[in-house]
Order: sequence, then C-alpha cells, then structure tokens
Amino acid sequence: MADLSISHDWQEETLEAKARWFQSLTPPERLDIFFSLMDLILEINPAVAESKDAEPVPGRVLVLELPRR
Repeated sequence: MADLSISHDWQEETLEAKARWFQSLTPPERLDIFFSLMDLILEINPAVAESKDAEPVPGRVLVLELPRR
C-alpha cells in the first residue's frame, strides 16, 4: 500500500494505466461500471435501446465466431 499514490497529471493517464486499473477491479465492480455507463448512454440517447441487429463497422472491430458444429 505504501507505493500507491494519487496523481492529477493527465499525461499519466495512459491506456495501459487505465487497463491496469480496470483489471484490478472485481467482476462485480466491473459490472457496476458497465451498468453506470449504460445508464448514462441511455439517458443521453434513449433510442440506443431500440437498436436492433447492430452491424460491425468495417476495419474497426473484428468479430470472431466459433465454427458451428
């Protein structure tokens, strides 16, 4: 605990630091953050809940599927 510190420098908020922080959370804490973000998204844009059959954006996300047996 002695090596923990608080920084207010935006330069120290790297993606790696954020990933380490998120990985340090327990699964229930991760779900709490997910639900909070979903609540925020739905409050800003309620139409998101009505979206059906979302399509991936080409080149942005690769969706892998297991072969069907």
